[in-house]
Amino acid sequence: MTRYWKKDGNRLAPVDSPGKGVWIDVRGATREDLDAIERDLGVLPEHLQDMLDMDERSRIEKEDHYTMIILRLPMYDTSYEVIYFTAPVGVILFKDRIVTLSATDCEVLHELAQGKARDLDPANKSAFLLSLMGRAAILYLRYLKDLNRRTAAIERELQRSVKNNELVQLLAISSSLVFFTTSLRSDELVLEKLQKSGLVRFKEDEGELLEDVATDFRQAIEMSNIYSDILAGMMDAYASVISNNLNIVMKRLTIISITLMIPTFLASLYGMNVPLPLAHSPWAFPIILGACGLGATLSVLLLRDKRKPTRKALLAPAAGGMVLGRGAG
Repeated sequence: MTRYWKKDGNRLAPVDSPGKGVWIDVRGATREDLDAIERDLGVLPEHLQDMLDMDERSRIEKEDHYTMIILRLPMYDTSYEVIYFTAPVGVILFKDRIVTLSATDCEVLHELAQGKARDLDPANKSAFLLSLMGRAAILYLRYLKDLNRRTAAIERELQRSVKNNELVQLLAISSSLVFFTTSLRSDELVLEKLQKSGLVRFKEDEGELLEDVATDFRQAIEMSNIYSDILAGMMDAYASVISNNLNIVMKRLTIISITLMIPTFLASLYGMNVPLPLAHSPWAFPIILGACGLGATLSVLLLRDKRKPTRKALLAPAAGGMVLGRGAG
């Protein structure tokens, strides 16, 4: 769907047709939208396809009458298994207008259209681009905080019982953090190239805003790396817990098997059709039954864990849990 926005006072107002100083906002692009951009604005079809490719990296390309910038922006969609991810959004800068192109509905573009960025003017290309990247950095930080809260909630559930569902959710969060880290780094490289290449001329009064945007991206990258490290350590810890619980269960099953082996051996021995001791004794059955019970008891006593936990060992798990809780929060 294509919308047209133009500055009207201190806000953006929708207009019916494109013109000078108009932002052409294409979200959920259809074949008709792409044909119109290619026909009316002369954008190369391969550039349009690149902007809609979900695997496309952030980059800049300069053509004769426009500059194409592809950014990877954060997305949120509960219909996917990984609900936080990134997708490419194309920004085409013409001399007198701006086009943004996205295959899906992008919250960054939605916030810009709703006036979340102050004094947004499509006629000022450098300010518009900084506002777009600034809102993207803010949204990255917001989503990273949401991911951290989700991780903390899942950790509290896992402390009660290790379940597959919670582990799958942690794996999805880990995938989201990988997507965010990769996209943030590529967007940061695009921002650095914009600063150095001169493809977009930033005004002197926009220098402070440019530094703020760069700082927000660096902060988002650092937060993403920290959360990824914490989550990786948590996954390793719970993998060790699962392995240790499995070892405990296998140990108990082994003790049960050995304990039952002695009564089974005696019962099998006295089930043979050969002359055996006590074969004609009226006390044969109680004696054999007592021997089975005595053998099972002795095997339990021999195989039981004789180590007694010390006070230091009892306090260690609680201390470790508090450290992990602080890291995840």
